[in-house]
Amino acid sequence: MKHVGSIAGREVRALFVSPVAYCVLSLFAIIAGFLFVAHVRAFDEWVIRYQQMQAFEQLSELNLNDHVIMLFLQSMTVVLLFAVPALTMGLFAAEKANGTQELLLTSPLTIWDIVLGKFFAGAIFVLLLGTIVGAFPALLFAYGDPEPLRTLSGLLGLVLVGLTYVAIGVFASSLTRSQIVAFLLSFAILFVLFLLPALAELDLAGSAWLGDFLRWLSTETHLQDLLKGLVDTQHLAYFAVMIAAFLVLTKASVESVRWR
Repeated sequence: MKHVGSIAGREVRALFVSPVAYCVLSLFAIIAGFLFVAHVRAFDEWVIRYQQMQAFEQLSELNLNDHVIMLFLQSMTVVLLFAVPALTMGLFAAEKANGTQELLLTSPLTIWDIVLGKFFAGAIFVLLLGTIVGAFPALLFAYGDPEPLRTLSGLLGLVLVGLTYVAIGVFASSLTRSQIVAFLLSFAILFVLFLLPALAELDLAGSAWLGDFLRWLSTETHLQDLLKGLVDTQHLAYFAVMIAAFLVLTKASVESVRWR
């Protein structure tokens, strides 16, 4: 495990050598800024409307966490559906396409060194994206009074979702030598996880336990509670299990190359 840091550093440098990292960061920041301004403007419009209607009860129910920060963070998790696959698609696929994966596998590095190193490289990038997102709600503390702990809980949820997406993206990249295929496969898995609560509501199988399982399996279910400020160990355990499961699958996928 002592080589994990060096591999992660190598992958982060490789991301910033290519234009992919800069494009993703720039587009992510622009989209985040646009969505944040849109939610703030919508909040201001509701405040003005309720004031004009003298609907003081509804006006008192408006707050920055529910009507700006929570909606903003929800929107950014959708953006992560596209951003994370773009970042992770080349982590293994590029190695295969360039013929350098064999060098990695025949080096003194263990499979876990390689898998964890690439995962942590993606995790560092997700933390950068989380920092960009967190900068926008921070502006509200200068002009309003959002709840700090609830805001931090929501940001924690966003980062955990991003880390789970990285583990899935790394797994998808390990299955193919095509970065485009890796992107599409990763996006497909993430999109299905995103839609699971809606599928559960359809009750296609007519089974209550299956619907509950599908809702539990979705990242959105656990994210919603974190956005509400409910930091429960079951949610933290879910993200830990999902990340660990896909890293184990990635290890098995990479290891299988040695036996071909």
